[in-house]
Amino acid sequence: MASMVPYDRYARALRNWPFDALDSFLDAPFAPLSTSSASFKMNVEDAGDKYVVTAELPGVKREEIDVELNEGRLSISVERKEADEEKGKNYLYKETGEWSATRGVYLKDAAVAGLSAKLDGGVLTVNVPKQQEKSNVTKVSID
Repeated sequence: MASMVPYDRYARALRNWPFDALDSFLDAPFAPLSTSSASFKMNVEDAGDKYVVTAELPGVKREEIDVELNEGRLSISVERKEADEEKGKNYLYKETGEWSATRGVYLKDAAVAGLSAKLDGGVLTVNVPKQQEKSNVTKVSID
């Protein structure tokens, strides 16, 4: 029993793992390939008679955004292209450029009629009205 070490001490010891710096260095070339770098934040709020979906899209133009509602699945897609005048510059290092990302959420009682979307200050707000839930259950009488 004297040789047992509490679990929290193991966790602290692993946080100070000597190879973390090496791991992050080796993962750096693959960082642009990860999905988190080419994504955006999205919130979904149930506002009673509608859903309010907000997406943070700073610097994205209206033409670069595609919003679709297909059988209850709301998809927000962004395809950002680099401007032609930017391509002529001689950058030593550049983190901005072309990227695309898609986020989606399933809203089971979303209505197609009355959908609206607004882009203001880098925040896309989509209002999705709710429809009355239809009962898919049919009672069958037994003879």
